[in-house]
Amino acid sequence: AAIGVRAADEVVRRYLQDHGEPPRALVIDLWASASLRTGGDDLAQALWYLGVKPVWDKASSRVTGIEILPLAVLDRPRIDVTLRISGLFRDIFEAQIALFDMAVRRVAALDEPAEDNPLAEAHRAGADLARVFGGAPGSYGAQAADTALDGQWRDRAELGEVYLAAVSHAYGGAESVQPSKGFRNRVSAADVLVHPQDDRERDLLDGDGVADFAGGFAAAAALLGNEPELYHLDTSQTANPKARRIAEEIARVVRGRLTNPRWLSGMLDHGHRGVAEIAQGVDALYAFAATAGVPGHLFDATHAALIADDAIRAAMLQKNPAAAAAIAARLHDALARGLWVTRRNAVDHELSRLMTEAGR
Repeated sequence: AAIGVRAADEVVRRYLQDHGEPPRALVIDLWASASLRTGGDDLAQALWYLGVKPVWDKASSRVTGIEILPLAVLDRPRIDVTLRISGLFRDIFEAQIALFDMAVRRVAALDEPAEDNPLAEAHRAGADLARVFGGAPGSYGAQAADTALDGQWRDRAELGEVYLAAVSHAYGGAESVQPSKGFRNRVSAADVLVHPQDDRERDLLDGDGVADFAGGFAAAAALLGNEPELYHLDTSQTANPKARRIAEEIARVVRGRLTNPRWLSGMLDHGHRGVAEIAQGVDALYAFAATAGVPGHLFDATHAALIADDAIRAAMLQKNPAAAAAIAARLHDALARGLWVTRRNAVDHELSRLMTEAGR
């Protein structure tokens, strides 16, 4: 619980720094893989936004209930929190979903002013208090990245609709699961999305999962006329969690990994599989560009490191021509769709040359 408190306080600190006031409404991604590794730090974080802490049974080391902290102790307004849960979280953490739902409804029932308790304000107005949303039973993923990478789509708004359509059910309450379109309202009202990451063995370009959830949320928010903050919350150093904008984190990973000569050299030493890892990073960058937007200079840097560098291009073609061609095709598509605008006239020629060299 202490780690969750530090993580929540870091997000509030960063939002205060960016906006001068704490957020009133927040959405947080909860993935079962992270919850299993940490023992529930992310859920404790979500409870702390509400101004609630879990009550433990010392004999069994189990959570038996919740304690609502007074506003004077919390020393900030309560935050209206929505959980966007993964399919696996839905499947294995039924009791934790019920616990959070109970916390939401108890906080909403408090007699506190609207400026200190947006949930109580919503309750008094008769609004729906469902705050845990995910896919239908048996469904997994957010679908946005898969559509961006492999589907037929025209614009960002379409990817936002795909993301919203995948979040079709509410969990908790009198009925443990029910079809609901209430998540649209939560996306419309959100001041910030928080995507926590508890380990540094993976990053947000290592696969398209973060682009699927966080990027899909950004596309959905834009579709609904909202422009919330997108925070990547690094909790790998539990004593010192760090909240960064997702755009900042993408730039860190592009510089530190995807365009880093030492990392690229290590990947090329792994031959066929190493080039596939590089291609996966480019795919994730593209998925973020399609859903949340990526500054053009990051694509410029990626092209310069992978395509314009003769030695790297030749090594990728020799070790895995299919992956090298896939990288060029993905960058070419980013250009064609206007996701990447570059000032270099030779880029299109260089991409086409690589695809020709790979036999594509």
